[in-house]
Amino acid sequence: MIDNPKSGRVKKTAALARKKERQEYGRFLVEGPQAVRELLAFQPGLAEIVFATTGTESWQHEIDQLASEGDVEVERVTGPVLAAMTETVTPQGVVAVARTWQTSLAEAFADARLVVIMHEVRDPGNAGAVLRAADAAGADAVVFAGESIDPFHPKVVRSTTGSLFHLPVVVAPDLAEVVAAARAAGLTTLAADVRGTDLLAARTEGVLAGPVAWVFGNEARGLTETERGLTDRSLKLPIYGQAESLNLATAASVLIYETAFTQRG
Repeated sequence: MIDNPKSGRVKKTAALARKKERQEYGRFLVEGPQAVRELLAFQPGLAEIVFATTGTESWQHEIDQLASEGDVEVERVTGPVLAAMTETVTPQGVVAVARTWQTSLAEAFADARLVVIMHEVRDPGNAGAVLRAADAAGADAVVFAGESIDPFHPKVVRSTTGSLFHLPVVVAPDLAEVVAAARAAGLTTLAADVRGTDLLAARTEGVLAGPVAWVFGNEARGLTETERGLTDRSLKLPIYGQAESLNLATAASVLIYETAFTQRG
């Protein structure tokens, strides 16, 4: 039982909330029973250790069993220790340390029919929500391009509720390289932009029926003219009411699912 919140081990674990330490050690935090459960169920080889409080919560037996099956160590800690390890105001009783990983663009686009590319997306909640929608819609991969937020940021990991461990994730600094790789793999690249042509017209033309890679831009400025010019086509989601716009996560979810519906129809 670890009971000292100020111990070196606790401080080293808590430090993984910072990008510098995540990059230096190649490790990141996975907080909460849902995310830890998905880690152990889908990517047990990435899990290094699980820290959990002692209690009667329903998730504890399942996580202990999954950890045992994956040969992952479980260390018991006190509530104050767990709170010192995480950023959340009310920790949910369990946190894991996992190894970061990297998927190549070639691997991500191989035989893919639906890929989601986020370029310069900075908000962790948005990034996590888009990744989660991509997972739910059956996308083949998600790419974090340019200066997008780190996919291993604790808030991104939490907001994906485990979807981070269900599909390939790529970090690529150059959007042009990403789009070129998508084209080389036979995907049509589509920029989501309010200055694009109408989505419904593109759907009628069959644009969404084939392999597609969607590019979503920064929450505040979207995509620049140069960035849009890298793609095959820009499309906009029509707004029928009086709303000025939709936020990134909502618009992306609709476009991802519209593509999935068309492809599977």
